[in-house]
Amino acid sequence: MSENLLPGMGTEELITAGIDEAGRGCLAGPVVAGAVILPEKYDLPGLTDSKKLDEAARDRLAVEIKKQAVCWALGVTRAQVVDQINILQATFRAMGRSVLHLKVKPQMLMVDGNKTIPAPHLNGVAGFRQEAVVKGDLKIPAISAASILAKTFRDKLMVQLSKRYAEYGFEIHKGYGTKVHLDALKEHGPCAVHRMTFKGVLPEKKAKQERMCLPGI
Repeated sequence: MSENLLPGMGTEELITAGIDEAGRGCLAGPVVAGAVILPEKYDLPGLTDSKKLDEAARDRLAVEIKKQAVCWALGVTRAQVVDQINILQATFRAMGRSVLHLKVKPQMLMVDGNKTIPAPHLNGVAGFRQEAVVKGDLKIPAISAASILAKTFRDKLMVQLSKRYAEYGFEIHKGYGTKVHLDALKEHGPCAVHRMTFKGVLPEKKAKQERMCLPGI
């Protein structure tokens, strides 16, 4: 999933991509990562961490980011894979995929958080310098842009999933562990897009059995 505009930057400049994720703490749905390379000059008023924006502002900015970015890409890791390899590795996998889908290869990766992307999740591709930036979605515009693209894509996906699994209210909480969501889980049990290893999805006894049966857990 990627889009590319004419770069318009000299080869002597360091090509930097901002990387961020959405949905890491959810009980259902995938974790999604965005990667964005912004041009030297852009016009994105209000650009900041996606969590600081309302839905309308995120949607507006997402359209403009896609228009103005040198290139952008998304990476997705499904809920079943989250259960198999754990949420940290699933997040790295989504981030790595977003980077590898970029049509312009970045020389520097600015990754939101306190960890960089392990080499195996970048398919061992050489040439990436990395820096982890705590609260980078508030500090680095390219990371802010990546957070917005990841969040808006994931939110729309959860709205689509709500049509298939109407009883959970995904269109309201987007898979996070709200009271509405937890009450629905108690009444209906989990569905195919729930993360079975996350606390609150299964009754605790069954959750322990589920974790014991998963490979590598």
